[in-house]
Formats: sequence, structure tokens, C-alpha cells
Amino acid sequence: MLELSRQTALAHRSAPDNTSISIREIANRGMIDLRGHTTDRKFMAAAKTVLGFDLPKAPRTSAGFGDIKALWLSPDQWLITCNGDKATELHTELVKELGNVHSLAVNVSDMRSVIRLEGAGVRETLMKGSSLDLTDESYAPGVVRRLRFAEIAALLHVVEDQVMDLYVFRSYAEYAWDFLLKAARKGAEVKPFPNAL
Repeated sequence: MLELSRQTALAHRSAPDNTSISIREIANRGMIDLRGHTTDRKFMAAAKTVLGFDLPKAPRTSAGFGDIKALWLSPDQWLITCNGDKATELHTELVKELGNVHSLAVNVSDMRSVIRLEGAGVRETLMKGSSLDLTDESYAPGVVRRLRFAEIAALLHVVEDQVMDLYVFRSYAEYAWDFLLKAARKGAEVKPFPNAL
């Protein structure tokens, strides 16, 4: 009998050893696309019951409890992330709790690849593929931002000051990975000029 097995888009790629920062795939990340209206009390209450925290309402923010996070994507959309082994169960709980409430919850765990970048120089490396000034203090831990990265649609989550997760659609995962390997290779570090004031 055939056994189904899940394989990520970057499963065959090994962690690089010639980069100035750490680059690795987060292979077991479950993702649920959740949509609803923040003005709908039943929707907000149902989501809180399942997730254990209030969905973030402010643009480009995130919230979480334990290994479950909610990344704000738009006024009526969040990307719920969790351990990949819990995604199906969490999705089922959301659908059940939301019931007839006007909403949408879809398990999209296989839609995106997640690349984690860690270390001094993470922001400068990412800026090689983006027009964002990630050295700005507004990009603090918890911030979520949709962006064009190396000409593809991406999502950035600032996990910690020098830890960032880059979400890209699965079909672009290898392209983004290769771009990052070149942008982060040793000897190609970017050293910003100190403030001249």
C-alpha cells in the first residue's frame, strides 16, 4: 500500500556553509488562511476560543500564544501559523467553532515555503532584494510585511531583532533560496555607513 509523505520544496537543499548569516528552511510550519470581519464579535470570539488570543487588528502586526501565531495580512485576513503536525486539527477546530459565522478558514500549509535567516547582517542581506529600509526602527520584532523580494511576492515576519522568516510561494522557493545564498555569501556583506550627524 502506498504511503503519502509530505515533502517541502527545499527538502533536497542543504544548509549553506559559506554564508555570513544562517539560512535554513522551516520545514514543518502549518499555515491556515483565516478571513473574517473584525467588527463581527462572533467571528472574533470564535477565533479567540480556538487560538487562545485575540487576532491582531493593527496593520503589519502579529500576535501569538505558544507555537500558534497570527500574522496580520489585511483588515480581514490573517495567516495562522503553527506546528505542521497540528495544522489539520487546528483547522478543523476553527471551522467547527466558526460554524455559520461569515468567514473562511483554509489549510494552506503546502502553499508557501518558509526560509529563516538569523545573525548579524540579516536586515542588510534582505535589503539586497527589497526596496524596504529594514534598518528603520519601525521593523521591530513582531512586525509583518508583505513585500516584493527579488521581484517575487513574499511575506516577511520579524521574529527577533536578528531573526526573520521569509515566506514565499512554493513554486518560487528554489529561486528565493538561490538568491539568498548569493546575497549572503561571505565577502558580500553590506556595511552601512555610520550616521554622519
